[in-house]
Amino acid sequence: MTAPMTTGLRTASSISCVMPAYNEAGNLNHVVPHVLSALKQLCGRVELIIINDGSKDTTEQVLAELCRTHPELIALNLSRNFGKEAALTAGLDTATGDVTVIMDADGQHPADLLPLMLQKWEQGIDVVFAVRKTRHDQSKLQIAFTSLFYRLINWRTRVQIPANAGDFRLMDSAVVKALRQLPERNRFMKGLYAWVGHPSIAIDYEPLARADGKSNFGFRGAMSLAMTGLLAFSVAPLRLVSYFGLLLSMAALGYGAWVVFDYFWFGADTPGYATIVVGMMFLSGIQLLSIGILAEYVGRIYEEVKQRPTYLLHSKTGSGLNQP
Repeated sequence: MTAPMTTGLRTASSISCVMPAYNEAGNLNHVVPHVLSALKQLCGRVELIIINDGSKDTTEQVLAELCRTHPELIALNLSRNFGKEAALTAGLDTATGDVTVIMDADGQHPADLLPLMLQKWEQGIDVVFAVRKTRHDQSKLQIAFTSLFYRLINWRTRVQIPANAGDFRLMDSAVVKALRQLPERNRFMKGLYAWVGHPSIAIDYEPLARADGKSNFGFRGAMSLAMTGLLAFSVAPLRLVSYFGLLLSMAALGYGAWVVFDYFWFGADTPGYATIVVGMMFLSGIQLLSIGILAEYVGRIYEEVKQRPTYLLHSKTGSGLNQP
């Protein structure tokens, strides 16, 4: 059994690793032994918590077999697909280590960064998160939308969410405890990480190639998550509509003043039928857009007041740090 590292100001006596998985049966047989080996080199007591988020392939069966081989493994099978944010919440609710690492189950998060992350934690940094150096695997449209998203969500807000930072991170147990206290159902974990605060530092990384299959998180999923993030952590859409309404009102007053001046000063005829029709259609569109934005906020309020659980657990296998 490897002794805990003691190179810094504090030492981790146990490490938890949370890993959500959806249709990752082809990757788990490689990823699980690799990540467990990397964790055991850092600490003698480790656990790997894999959350099967309602996978449609053989992920559940593969996890059951891996649990028999690796006593450090805990498999959480959710009752259906609740989404990655809910799966992460389930994993964090289960983690009991002094520090908790979050990684993806597709093998794209390099385990070689774990020693550096733990070293930063030992030096007193509670959150060490990885930031992508490049986005070569994404289209220019996705990159543009990502940049726009972070500009909007960080616009005039107290809590700044680091751009290009994903879920790959190491957190102190105090941070995990704080995250458990947040009750919202519409969860945007990148925002919640930033909201709870604590000393943090970013490190660069380059994602590895997937060992098997293709990503289950496409452009549509990214847009849905971005909408959840914007509505959960920013009032920017409401402010933009308010500012746009103010500009339209000022433009309307200015145009009205010009029409009156033009009529009395130059004697110009002002039939204005086309102007009236176009103006009515334009303003009607703005009103519908504004109502739609308000409806998105109200819909999320409706989801919150129902107070349904973030996830439902179907079964649990393995004991992790609680093994005899």
